[in-house]
Amino acid sequence: MPDPMRIRAVMMGEVVDVKILMSHVMETGQRKDADGNVVPAHYITEVTATCKDKTVMSAAWGPSVAKNPYFSFRFKGGAKGDKLSITWKDTAGGTRTDEVTIN
Repeated sequence: MPDPMRIRAVMMGEVVDVKILMSHVMETGQRKDADGNVVPAHYITEVTATCKDKTVMSAAWGPSVAKNPYFSFRFKGGAKGDKLSITWKDTAGGTRTDEVTIN
């Protein structure tokens, strides 16, 4: 299983500012190894954020996103002490969910 995401969620007035560092290989499927064999594609395809059982952000990604991606966004409707859950899914069927409390 990949390393946990590093998530920071901070209230800034009425807006929650979210910053995420994800640990993932993000292989495009176009690179070759030392023997000349194509390294299979393995990248994140979907990222979702939920707060209070509502989706506050969703994104569809492709192979052009860099290894160990950094991602940030803002949303309204959160409050200090609420839980924010971030989930990603990848091309190999892997998934990871991590949670943080809004400060």
